[in-house]
Amino acid sequence: MNALIASFIRIMAVCSKEMIHLVHDRLTFGMVVMIPLFQLVLFGYTINTDVRNVPAGIVDQVNNSFTRKLIGDLQASQVVDFTKVANTPRELETLIRNGEVNAGIIIPHDVEKRYYSGEGDIAQILVDGSDTTLASAVRALSSFPFSPDQTISNRSRAGSFSVRLLYNPERRSSLFTVPGLLGVILTMTMIMFTSIAIVRERERGNMELLITTPVRNLELMVGKITPYVGIGLIQVSVILFLGVLLFRVPVVGKLPQVYAACLLFILANLTLGLMISTLVKNQLAAMQMSFFLLLPSILLSGFMFPFVAMPKIAQQIAEVLPLTHFLRIIRGIILREEPMSQMMSDITFLALFALVFLIISTIRFSKRLE
Repeated sequence: MNALIASFIRIMAVCSKEMIHLVHDRLTFGMVVMIPLFQLVLFGYTINTDVRNVPAGIVDQVNNSFTRKLIGDLQASQVVDFTKVANTPRELETLIRNGEVNAGIIIPHDVEKRYYSGEGDIAQILVDGSDTTLASAVRALSSFPFSPDQTISNRSRAGSFSVRLLYNPERRSSLFTVPGLLGVILTMTMIMFTSIAIVRERERGNMELLITTPVRNLELMVGKITPYVGIGLIQVSVILFLGVLLFRVPVVGKLPQVYAACLLFILANLTLGLMISTLVKNQLAAMQMSFFLLLPSILLSGFMFPFVAMPKIAQQIAEVLPLTHFLRIIRGIILREEPMSQMMSDITFLALFALVFLIISTIRFSKRLE
């Protein structure tokens, strides 16, 4: 009995010591409280599978009261938001390929004749089928009831729109998820690798050696991330190979462009990991911060849920995440052969992100023992 009491006292002593350590470790204590609070509030309000206000374009070959009523009714459904006007169907397809819109409607010159005769589809809806969730929402408009005169209800026609899926006519979800998984895997591995790089030097006592060397801060930072760049490119090759072999995901764009985009994204994640390593004191805290950044990247970047379906505040938060910009680039290249010139804003963001965080990490790092 006395042995059990003594054992219990020792256990409580260890628990007390651990609690004191948690209270004094502000970063860990803050993450214990703030991570569930922040993530519950953020994701509870932002995760939304109801697709609304999909950016769309219009090709109106008539432009009269009949077609304006048709466009107005489709806009009122809140499924699409007509933001662009094209002159020809080819121009509309170019807008979709460049990512300026995700869908569009082509209204033919004989739309009224088709409507009143009941022969044929009165219009054609084009949609980027690479995002299967978004495409399913827009495809629902194929049965949209329309009547040019609300007083004549028996003339309302449903199922009078044909739908054409671009880039994924078979509606295979793998075409959307595999390029996204490329970004998610690189985010998880690259941030985690480098977030523990500087911390590991401290824990193993290697900082003493670095103090005695002429290695400068910037040289150390670049030296730390360079090997992982090669590892990241190997991961890219493996994922692309397996994507084609197992999931039949064709790489429509040019491979050099794919690797160039991946290189920028790898550098952005590596410098973010370095930044984390200059903020924390142990590898456990580095892992915690890495996972803290990983979940928002997965949920807000457009990997799992359509970006256009999220509230504006969630989209603004997502715009500061490298994965958001990378998914636009890599899906555009792989699935739609989108030209790099149309994605310069996303490319510039990744390049500046990597440069800024490399500079910040270099400034924060100090070759001295605390």
